[in-house]
Amino acid sequence: VAVPCLEIEKNLEDAYKYTNKGNLVAVISNGTAVLGLGDIGALAGKPVMEGKGLLFKIFSGVDVFDIELDTKDIDKFVETVKILSPTLGGINLEDIKAPECFEIEKRLVEELDIPVMHDDQHGTAIISNASLINALHLSNKKFEDVVIVVSGAGAAAMACSNLMISLGAKRENIIMLDSKGVLRKDRKDLNKYKQQFATDRDVHTLEEAMKGADVFFGVSQGNIVSKKMIKSMAPNCIVFAMANPDPEISYEDAMAARDDIVMATGRSDYPNQVNNVLGFPFIFRGALDVRATKINEEMKKAAVYALAELAREPVPEIVAKAYNVTNLSYGKDYIIPKPLDPRLISRVAPAVAKAAMDSGVALKPITDWDEYKRKLVRLMGFENQIITGLQERAKKRKMKVVFAEGENFRVLKAAAETLAEGYLNPILLGSEEEIQKIAKEYSIDLKGIEIVDYLDDKNVEVREKYAEILWKKRQRKGLSESDSVDLMRNQNYFAAMMVETSDADAMISGYNTKYSQIATTALKVVGARKDIKSIAGMYIVLSKNKTYFFGDTTVNPNPDS
Repeated sequence: VAVPCLEIEKNLEDAYKYTNKGNLVAVISNGTAVLGLGDIGALAGKPVMEGKGLLFKIFSGVDVFDIELDTKDIDKFVETVKILSPTLGGINLEDIKAPECFEIEKRLVEELDIPVMHDDQHGTAIISNASLINALHLSNKKFEDVVIVVSGAGAAAMACSNLMISLGAKRENIIMLDSKGVLRKDRKDLNKYKQQFATDRDVHTLEEAMKGADVFFGVSQGNIVSKKMIKSMAPNCIVFAMANPDPEISYEDAMAARDDIVMATGRSDYPNQVNNVLGFPFIFRGALDVRATKINEEMKKAAVYALAELAREPVPEIVAKAYNVTNLSYGKDYIIPKPLDPRLISRVAPAVAKAAMDSGVALKPITDWDEYKRKLVRLMGFENQIITGLQERAKKRKMKVVFAEGENFRVLKAAAETLAEGYLNPILLGSEEEIQKIAKEYSIDLKGIEIVDYLDDKNVEVREKYAEILWKKRQRKGLSESDSVDLMRNQNYFAAMMVETSDADAMISGYNTKYSQIATTALKVVGARKDIKSIAGMYIVLSKNKTYFFGDTTVNPNPDS
């Protein structure tokens, strides 16, 4: 150990090379604002800090020390953290009450050269504003036009509101309330932080503020909003009731009050959970990986946009299965990604890292972004070399693949996902009217996907051409010309002919059809290569320890070795 010690003595930056400093974040609290429990003390808050450390490790591979400081003195708190800072690559401040948390964070950001973020402020702000971007999009509204009622005037409310303004909201359109009512300019009891959001509108109570408002943003306490208040809001209203465990208004009451509402809560048992775990693991991951000296506004906004954009993409089937739902797709019940979405780390962390570089706070720039994303996937154990190799080859070849069973919603989802990930150019076979109907029902984006309505009269010449080719190929094997014409009205025969004539490079089928029928069709239409004496099928089974290849599992009943 003496050797790296001497190297670090000569160049302090080498601590990132020879130690774990660059992957170590401290979750630091004094226990003055723990969850919904309030000031319960530093030691009583320790379970929360340990839990936070576990989430860091699980979701982004970041190591954590949880540190509980038994002091409410701002100077002592700041000085202690500064003394500890050589150990750390970043600092996550947690559960510190307002307004002290503002001063503590401000001083540490200014006085340290490592990333510092108070997650109760900025984590909530980032996730909720990413959700709000999509809620506004679905409601056909814009930040600069909407009136926003913010219930709560603590750390989260301040950070959420400031980020809204950074994203385009107008300060004069934000009506903020504390426990005493609307923050008005004629109130004499407002501290300097609350004064920033004081209004001269003639509203004093929450009920008055809600009338005609476009957005309700709750970071306060449960059961303070009534159905009547919701009904008084503007058309296509947005309600974020994020108090935990009891929202400002229950999901059931809000949805019963009106049907033109987009709603989010802080709870996992309702749609659109605003969950900080969508943010802090990946924000710190990106910041640490470029050795950012701070987490600035540009990095926060990059995380916001990355999350909002990811929610609009096709959702992998693995995510729907994890939450035991049939389908997840962008819409009123899905405006923010789910925490178990494996794509989060490779979308949010790189966005934050790039923003750090672009804004000049990164000391270790990334040059190969594709390799960085692969590294993140490997870090979380999501990568299998075989699958990754196939994906990379697919991206390079970008083949035209026809999905024969295009009228099945899972097939539509698969096609949309492969296009979004850049693996191939999908072609859907089936009734265009039916496919568009299913896509609309399940909110599947078919932009960029070719649809071939093979039974439509406009494709009669194609069917006739395919039928003639097939007849000439199979006429000495018992296939009549009229049978060939009939077969071209079968989706699998039509798809196979697309491959045979190079109108497509490959076909996928078998979701609703027996394997034997698909294999037989492929053999009759395309056939095996001349030097191949027998065809076979194989299953690949991936486990954590090994990859197994099983063959023949599909074609030959009793295969030899």
